[in-house]
Formats: sequence, structure tokens, C-alpha cells
Amino acid sequence: MKHSRTTRSAQPAWSVFPELEPSGAGPQFGPARHPVAPKLQLVESADEAAETGQLRATVLSFSNFHRHGELFASYMRARKAVFIDRLHWKLACHDGMEFDQYDTPFARWVVIHEFGEVMAGVRLLPTTARVGLHSYMLRDAQRGLLENIPSDVLFFEAPVEDRIWEATRLFIADSVPGQRRLAVQNVLMRNFARAARAGGASHVIGIVPAVWSRWLRRLDLGAVPVGPRFSIDGTASQAALFNVTERGVPRMDRSLNI
Repeated sequence: MKHSRTTRSAQPAWSVFPELEPSGAGPQFGPARHPVAPKLQLVESADEAAETGQLRATVLSFSNFHRHGELFASYMRARKAVFIDRLHWKLACHDGMEFDQYDTPFARWVVIHEFGEVMAGVRLLPTTARVGLHSYMLRDAQRGLLENIPSDVLFFEAPVEDRIWEATRLFIADSVPGQRRLAVQNVLMRNFARAARAGGASHVIGIVPAVWSRWLRRLDLGAVPVGPRFSIDGTASQAALFNVTERGVPRMDRSLNI
């Protein structure tokens, strides 16, 4: 589906959410002053696998692929199975793997897996990332660079801020049975928040299914809508802003029977 390129007058993010207002000495929203690789202070524990029951949550990066065997390739194939094979999104694909221009060294990939099978995943990207013409998905959409996402996807100007990361390609694999899906979502969302915090983020912005409010209530996660509803290849979606601070993300329930 092709969307109109009409650009609305966007206001800064902090005018909608005062808690994000930059201090006089801190970084400002708007174009990056230095479009270079951000200093990602990922703590060592975010590179390690966190275990809950038989599920494992691993944060992948270009610097640690070699430590995790085929996990990254399996994750990219799982993305193809969800977004291309099931949802029929028109995305790039090669050798059975789905990928795009945002799978760069700036990114982190949170992968939930069990006995070598990928159960769920999400990609994280700092909003300060810049590679050629592209920055991050929501900002590029607002700039009219993406065909399938409307330029008015956000109620405000897309932030370029160390404290805000973007989440994309969030999925639960079709192989996860219905009785386990909430538990897998729980593990995914809490580890995605943990990985974002490790990169210095307090908030994560991203496109989620339009039914997001219902499943976020089940997971007791703090988030607010930050854009109008729209459709991506028939899937109703909406941009949301997540609070990933320790206060915004409840501690994981270790009693889950996963």
C-alpha cells in the first residue's frame, strides 16, 4: 500500500511528553549534531543469555555473532517465516532470510530461543543511528523515504536522542503454542527493555499491532500511543512509546511455568 507523502507540521516529542524535555545541557531533539556511531555502553550481562525455564534470551550484536553459532541466521529465517511467508509483507529476502537497511552494526537483536529454535525476537536501533540516507524506520517514514509507512506516522517530530531507541520487527513465531504465547511475550518484552537500558535508553519507540494496548495491559508494561492508526499490508498498526526504565517495567515473574 502506497501512502501520501504530505508532511504535517510536527512538534517536538517533549511537547507531548514533558518527561522527555531535554535539559539545557543535554542533547536536543532534532537532527543529529554528529551523525556517527553512538557510544553503546552495553553491559556484559546484556551480551549473555538470561534464562527463564527452558527459554533463553540472547542479545546479539555484530561484535558477538561468533559466540552464538547459527543463532543470528536462525533469527533472520524466523523473521522471513513471519513477515514474508505469513504476513506477506514485501520485504527483501535472500537465502531464506529477511533483512533490510536497518540491520547494521548500530542494531541489537533480542532473540528468545529454546533448544536452538527461535521463539520470538525484536530489533533495537538507537535513534541517533545514521547510515547513508537512512536513520531509523519511523524517522525515515516521516521524511517520506519509505513507501509502506505514512509520513504522518507520529504526532510529533521524530526524535534523535540518546535516551530513545527504536524497536522494529517484533514477532512471536507461529510455532509457539497458544498456551505459551503470553509467557514468551513476557520474556521478550522484559529482555528487550533490559537490552535498551543497557544501551542507555529510558524509552523505546516503535510500531506495534493496533491491539497493542490489550496485550501490554496483560504484560503490565507502561506505554502510550504516539501516532494514528494505519495499515501495513493489511495489518492494523500504530506507533507507541515504551517506558523501559526499571520503574516502567515490572520485575519478571520467576514463577512462570514456561
